[in-house]
Amino acid sequence: MAKNTASAAVNANDEAQPQYNVDYKEIQPYGTLKKLPLALEENARRQSVEILNQVLADTITIRDLYKKHHWQMSGATFYQLHLLLDEHYKVQSELVDTIAERIMALGGISVAMPHDVIELTRVPRPPKGREDVPTQIARLLEAHEIILRESHEGADAADESGDDGTNDLLVSDVIRANEPQVWFLAEHLAETQLQRRDK
Repeated sequence: MAKNTASAAVNANDEAQPQYNVDYKEIQPYGTLKKLPLALEENARRQSVEILNQVLADTITIRDLYKKHHWQMSGATFYQLHLLLDEHYKVQSELVDTIAERIMALGGISVAMPHDVIELTRVPRPPKGREDVPTQIARLLEAHEIILRESHEGADAADESGDDGTNDLLVSDVIRANEPQVWFLAEHLAETQLQRRDK
């Protein structure tokens, strides 16, 4: 009876032991599509995945650019911009997830790792060091413009190919999130005085 109990304990331990020494195995290469019953032609899905991966890479980059400038902010408007950039970062983080999941839902593979994003992004790389506030804001505005241009063009292409879901995502999520962020940032570069002397 004791032997059976000991044997059962060993088997239970074997089952409970995580098997973490595995051979790494890729199950779907980047650039390929799974067949899914989406009522969309393969060429339409392939085009949308390519467009979305470009927007994704640039959205990951602007997200990280927001966090860099959030950390490295300086000057008289430090507090306001420190908070604003973090709020924009959160919105971009949500967009990253939304875009990546749309790519996967289309049967594609979303770009994910930093070295892959660097190869794909069109957003210029900033220096490691801290830049002044006008440069930080100008960099973010440039990145927004890149993403917005890609999104407008991508939405048109998705509309023409019949991919309503991708068209809706680019218009309702990406464009509508990026446009007000451009507005909020650009207003910080207006050369208005905090106070003026009345004559």
